[in-house]
Amino acid sequence: MKTTQQSSLPRLRYHPNAERFLFAALRRTQQNLGRTRWHGPGDEQAHITGPELLEGIRDCALEQFGLLARTVFHCWSVHTTGDFGRMVFDLIERGEMRKTDSDQLSDFADVYDFEEALDNQYRIDVSQAFS
Repeated sequence: MKTTQQSSLPRLRYHPNAERFLFAALRRTQQNLGRTRWHGPGDEQAHITGPELLEGIRDCALEQFGLLARTVFHCWSVHTTGDFGRMVFDLIERGEMRKTDSDQLSDFADVYDFEEALDNQYRIDVSQAFS
């Protein structure tokens, strides 16, 4: 019988590109909402709520991936808005993100359905094609 040695590295729940995308969406959302200035711990001027971040994620996903957004998320093991919440709280636990006392994982639960938000509501701007 052959034994396999398990890696001492923790198994990632989500693809590393999902975290990179999350940080990019966070920065863009902060910029769009005019909340980019952070003056150190305790300063909540740059704070983005869970639903605000999820709106930014949707916008970034549609811009970057178009109708493939849901497929990309699936490849990253991200299937619901709650998965982004778990990713955020994992990053908070690792000290890579901060939260306020009012932030909760439930803020990310069922904010929108990926099929509806990323597929059914996707619109291609053809206004320039016919001018």
